Amino acid sequence: MTCTLLIRCYRGAAVWAFLLWTLALPLVAQTTNPNQIALLRWYGANTTTSFSVGSFPYRMAFDGADIWVTNYASSGTVTKLRANDGAVLGTFDVGSYPDAAAYDGANIWVANSLSNTVSKLRAIDGVTLGTFPVGTYPDSLAFDGANMWVANANSSNVTKLRVSDGANLGTFTMGGSGGPLAIAFDGTNLWTANGYAGTVSKLRPSDGAVLAVYYAQAYPAALCFDGTSLWIANETAATVTKMRPSDGYILASYAVGSYPLGVAYDGANVWVANWNASTVTKLRASDGATLGTFPTPYPLGVAFDGANIWFANIYAGTVSKM
Repeated sequence: MTCTLLIRCYRGAAVWAFLLWTLALPLVAQTTNPNQIALLRWYGANTTTSFSVGSFPYRMAFDGADIWVTNYASSGTVTKLRANDGAVLGTFDVGSYPDAAAYDGANIWVANSLSNTVSKLRAIDGVTLGTFPVGTYPDSLAFDGANMWVANANSSNVTKLRVSDGANLGTFTMGGSGGPLAIAFDGTNLWTANGYAGTVSKLRPSDGAVLAVYYAQAYPAALCFDGTSLWIANETAATVTKMRPSDGYILASYAVGSYPLGVAYDGANVWVANWNASTVTKLRASDGATLGTFPTPYPLGVAFDGANIWFANIYAGTVSKM
């Protein structure tokens, strides 16, 4: 009787969904970001929502309100989308073949791979505040709270830029790393994915010193940090590796789809873009269990906006919001 009266007092599909979620709380709470539950995101992934952007959407960054997408073409641009509804707020010129993007709390930084430069755009309106030379083929960016770090794939080094004015604070050689294809910050140290060498390097932010080099698997190409562990997408191995940052110990490796080229953390799960398989894989961060595999055409870049995960579909000219 109590349950019947309670249900009659509440009306609307949203409340019904909340009641059903409450009954299943112990199970759902282990696999779903609480922010998604707050928005009634009880489903595994939305596979129907996508938005058109520029030619060859490649990588993405979230600025707290909007999603920025690099369009990988000679006449390089970035597209700014409002995250809540996908509305295009602007398209802005940058350098040639823009690869990666990152947010510093006020500005968007874009790595222009064939211009060998990085562009700094004011996030509020897309105005270019500066363009700064870096190494050869910059293809990944990471912000450490004060500086922007650039992975230069073809010159086997990383560049440290001061975000306030773009001043070059140093370029640090990775030795025989085989070209850094990705860079990430774990709150203490920087990490690079050295694709050709099958390793990841751990760098000290104060001086760029390489503290250690650890084996990953075949051709590590993307990185993300979940607050505890480093996740490494291994392109030709079709796996992701979960690594302990303190000592580089491999906690586990998990099979995903063919050519995983992007990886991101949503607060509870790790999402992997399987470019060649045209799928994305959702793994529970705590134990690596596969929670789902979802179709999307040739995904590459991944970004999380606090509630939804986004994928850049390079050949479709779209981004998917899941």
